[in-house]
Amino acid sequence: MTGRSGGSARALVAALLAPALVALLVAPARGRGGRGHGDWDAAAPLPPLPPREDAARVARFVTHVSDWGALATVSAQPAVRGRAFADVLSLSDGPPGAGRGAPYFYLSPLQLSAGDLRENPHATLTMSLAQTNFCRKQGFDPQSPLCVHIILSGTVTKVNQTEMGFAKHSLFVRHPEMKTWPSSHNWFFAKLNITNIWVLDYFGGAKIVTPEEYYNVTFREAERGV
Repeated sequence: MTGRSGGSARALVAALLAPALVALLVAPARGRGGRGHGDWDAAAPLPPLPPREDAARVARFVTHVSDWGALATVSAQPAVRGRAFADVLSLSDGPPGAGRGAPYFYLSPLQLSAGDLRENPHATLTMSLAQTNFCRKQGFDPQSPLCVHIILSGTVTKVNQTEMGFAKHSLFVRHPEMKTWPSSHNWFFAKLNITNIWVLDYFGGAKIVTPEEYYNVTFREAERGV
């Protein structure tokens, strides 16, 4: 009887848990990008995507709504020296609604990417609207150009004293956890000095945007998302 009772109990538990497990498997993943590291359609909806024919505006939009990106560097690690090396980094181009276009980072010498940048500051940053709810709501795969992603290339350098206050505020207001990171890691503020820009937001290949076009964009009120 004990064996039968144990089997019945397990069967009952399995039956009770089955609906919850199915729900977990089929439910859409919750987005982790965007302001507040939550879904943009909660308290702060994602601003409307600029017209796709305005590639410079689209690039600035993606940079501003992105909380993180993948930074590719030339590796200084002995096992893969000289090869491409990528890491995910939190970033910000400014407080919500007040982005300036330059992606800022909060780096530590202990990070692998920081070691690469000490030897070679050249890097390429990719940011995608896949980190927001935009692509999920539209049914776009992250690799689809309709999901919209941009590629920025240039050099990563420490920010100067003049820019320090803005870089700190830009990062800490969107990534408040950074304020609690251990000071023993010798954190510093850095930015990507952009030299080349590619925008993939539709079929037919990447659109080229110059840094001048990129930085000359002024956002309309509806695009600020404030």
